Amino acid sequence: MTRNNQRFLRICLLSYRSNPHCGGQGVYVKSLSRALSDLGHQVDVISGPPYPMLDPDIRLIQLPSLDLYNPVDLFRVPKISELLNFTNLIEWLGISTMGFSEPLTFGMRAYQYLKDKFHKYDIVHDNQSLSYGIWAIKKKIPTIATIHHPITVDLNIAVKSEPVLWKKIKHLRWYSFLDMQKRVTKTLPHIITVSECAQKDIGREFCIPENRFSIISNGINTDRFYPMPEIERQKNRIIVTNSADTPLKGLDYLLLSIAEISKKTKVRLIVIGTPKKDGRILRLIQKLGIAPFVTFTGRITDEEFVRQYAKATVAVIPSVYEGFGLPAGEAMACGVPLISTTGGALPEVVGDAGILIPPADPAALTKAITEVLSNPSLAQKLSEAGYKRVQNHLTWQAAAQKTVDAYRRAIHDHRKI
Repeated sequence: MTRNNQRFLRICLLSYRSNPHCGGQGVYVKSLSRALSDLGHQVDVISGPPYPMLDPDIRLIQLPSLDLYNPVDLFRVPKISELLNFTNLIEWLGISTMGFSEPLTFGMRAYQYLKDKFHKYDIVHDNQSLSYGIWAIKKKIPTIATIHHPITVDLNIAVKSEPVLWKKIKHLRWYSFLDMQKRVTKTLPHIITVSECAQKDIGREFCIPENRFSIISNGINTDRFYPMPEIERQKNRIIVTNSADTPLKGLDYLLLSIAEISKKTKVRLIVIGTPKKDGRILRLIQKLGIAPFVTFTGRITDEEFVRQYAKATVAVIPSVYEGFGLPAGEAMACGVPLISTTGGALPEVVGDAGILIPPADPAALTKAITEVLSNPSLAQKLSEAGYKRVQNHLTWQAAAQKTVDAYRRAIHDHRKI
């Protein structure tokens, strides 16, 4: 099959976990696979649990694991029969000693699955597992990896925000998979990342030269995220997507801001997601006495997600750092006025279509939120600017075409080896 004298590609997209309801990895896999398929390419997705929710015409190959982070049965004790499998045993030993072994063991399973199927694909695309299995796969077939941002940033922020020594040590152990990712990344001749900021940070943290990178912005799924003018916006209603209950996402600072604003204004904060039971976020809410003003939605459907955006007066992205920042683009696609920090690549996503403030600054958040809540004309201006920015600059079709170009460069260079 050809288009414009170029053969359609057979693509194997790997993702060690692809939560369809929160976080960017599941969104990336679903949206990119859809857009690549729409360009005429064959796409198979190989994923560990939680599995992505792909469109029916895209093949999903599920690689079961012990799935020890499944909230339905969190940190269950595996059966002896399960641990007779060597890869399962490695996964269990890693997690039992406070490590995060999923990237390592997913790579092992992916290599075992693919070792007699390399002839079925033109290229393998790894979505940030960066495991030793990927190291082995790249010796057999053209391989490229997406690194959304350097996880070293997560580690540094987690350690700095934790006052207790043994918990600092716990973070260091959990992020010990980074040593593997650094080694593997250095062997990859082609890397995709999603912003100039992420490219600079990855290059610095992993010692990777700039010429190995292709910078390809994520797209926003405008079929999923769009304005709903028939739904009336509710006064002083603030929305935030809390994809991870970690310091990196900066929800703490937004809660401090809500506590200050609520002294003078009746507000409501809607958090898309579920907090950890007895975790730091719930403890902070209780300490601040703002529980009546904060609602967690839990897991919701795409349709309900869009309705929540439609009801909101303003969306806030309080992240300390983002390699890209899908929630910012999704809010703008829904026509919601946006306030975002300048953490990481967020200014590249938001541009001049939102209010930008420094990260980790509750006072700046308070000032910006109060300004938007009290100024309907400003809110309308931001709403229109954000929507136009997504339509003009952030589409998955453009991202997919640039990704295919990167695939062809990787295939060409692999043949020269």
